[in-house]
Amino acid sequence: MANLDFSSVPTPSYIVDETLLKKNLERLKYVADRTGCGILLAQKAFSMYSVYPLIGQYLNGTAASSLFEARLGREEMDREVHIFAPAYREDEFDDILKLCDHVIFNSLEQWERYRERAKKVSCGLRINPEYSEIETELYNPCFPNSRFGITADQLFKADLTGIDGLHFHTMCEQNSDVLKRTLAVVEEKYGEYLPRMKWINFGGGHHITRDDYDVDTLIECVSHISEKYRLQVYLEPGEAIALNAGYLVSTVLELTQNGMKLAIMDTSAACHMPDVLEMPYRPNILDTGVPGQYPYTYRLGGPTCLAGDVIGDYSFKEPLKVGDRLVFCDMAIYSMVKNNTFNGINLPSIFLNTQAEGLKLIRKFGYQDFRNRL
Repeated sequence: MANLDFSSVPTPSYIVDETLLKKNLERLKYVADRTGCGILLAQKAFSMYSVYPLIGQYLNGTAASSLFEARLGREEMDREVHIFAPAYREDEFDDILKLCDHVIFNSLEQWERYRERAKKVSCGLRINPEYSEIETELYNPCFPNSRFGITADQLFKADLTGIDGLHFHTMCEQNSDVLKRTLAVVEEKYGEYLPRMKWINFGGGHHITRDDYDVDTLIECVSHISEKYRLQVYLEPGEAIALNAGYLVSTVLELTQNGMKLAIMDTSAACHMPDVLEMPYRPNILDTGVPGQYPYTYRLGGPTCLAGDVIGDYSFKEPLKVGDRLVFCDMAIYSMVKNNTFNGINLPSIFLNTQAEGLKLIRKFGYQDFRNRL
């Protein structure tokens, strides 16, 4: 961040820092080099394709959840492209086959419908081990009656001719101890099928680039499955690629009071960082504290008409002033891919910060971007 000048960009703006991105990619490549596993960018978390050439120097390719993501991965990185969707559209499937190396089916019914057409790609099935340590059901693919994956009792006696691999996704922002316990369940329920496979995909949710993540246990898990069953192992993290590598710069538009000090920002939780409301969570802001830590506490809200467009409560060493800039942290992931123009609020500009060139504008948005969506 030595050459990162937050005051030189218009607000709101996302800034992705290349140095921090490379730090994450180097850690992921270390895992791949130690284990021989393939690591894919899950584009659902981070799809800033201007840095795909850089990511492609470290990772094996991309994981897609739709035809458009598959096309983006193929056109902008052109390494391996893997796809999983709960169901495929008939009118898109031939295009998917042209773009993807691995196609993963969510059900035996989907596999039966498309198996004859999918012979030129490597096909897999998503399994549901009915085990997860995710407490929030919104993010738990294995909660009761989930629409994701094939349970062990459904797979029993199924014709797996033409199936090369199995895929499971049971984690969300978790450490490798969870993966280790999950693999024990996968082996218990699906171990009889693994010797017949060529690959297995551990899905996403691995917070590999978090400071406290246990990389050694991850390496142990990958190596165990790879060596025991002679399988190519894939991981498809999303957050881990750009974790803590981006910022959202915002300006204070107005200050008011209603039982506490209130600040209206030009950044919206609803429009620019929807996970703040969906998860929910309170993003960190540079040089701020929790309420009561410093003398001045404000509730920050967005400029939309949504009453709940509240980012959170923060304390400051000095009183806020109209025009002050605040910098939200960890804003590369699940921000650009989920933002919207509710109320006609403009989308933040996108910048890339590099050691060689400093801040570089990648994309600026305006009225036509709002209008053309409607």
